Amino acid sequence: MHTSSHQSSRPGGFSLIELLLVLFIMCGVSAMMYSFGSARRQKSQKALCQDNLQKIYIALQIYAKDANGRLPQITNAVTSEAPLDLLVPRYSADTSIFICPGGRDPERPAGAALSQGKISYAYYMGRRLDDPAAATWPLLTDRQVDTSSKLKGKQVFSLTGDPPGNNHHKYGGNFLLGDGSVQGSGPAAPFDLLIPLPVVFLNPKP
Repeated sequence: MHTSSHQSSRPGGFSLIELLLVLFIMCGVSAMMYSFGSARRQKSQKALCQDNLQKIYIALQIYAKDANGRLPQITNAVTSEAPLDLLVPRYSADTSIFICPGGRDPERPAGAALSQGKISYAYYMGRRLDDPAAATWPLLTDRQVDTSSKLKGKQVFSLTGDPPGNNHHKYGGNFLLGDGSVQGSGPAAPFDLLIPLPVVFLNPKP
């Protein structure tokens, strides 16, 4: 009795199409995890943002020492670029620290005037580092939704990832306090953000 067996001639392993499909899926998952609006990416970018704010604080400290405790101030300033421009280049030639790594603002050339471009951080102009209560005051924050005072729990950063206030998409932002510490938060204010006279709150250019 004659019998014959038929074995598949298909080689073992993945075909080229299957490999490409797997690669496509891996790229898609990676893009979702590390895209501009992903929670994972923004968590890491908020940490880099905190480092930026602490570097700006060093420049503010040196400026205040030269100005008898006063921080940068420009009469009739309407955006944060104008007063913070007083830090460049004497107190910081590194202009990259004024650009939030979580956002999409273009970097400024080293030593270039901030007022000629756009930065990422809002500024409470009119405060002094030699005030006894300065340690608990916010000095700079990520771009906020508007320039009004805000009570604890009220919206301060974007809820949707759309402008304004979306340096970190919909995942909140950072606050640089007068003692040099940086506190992160979600979209709601973690404490009262009041603007007592003569303080003026300035967002950066839209």
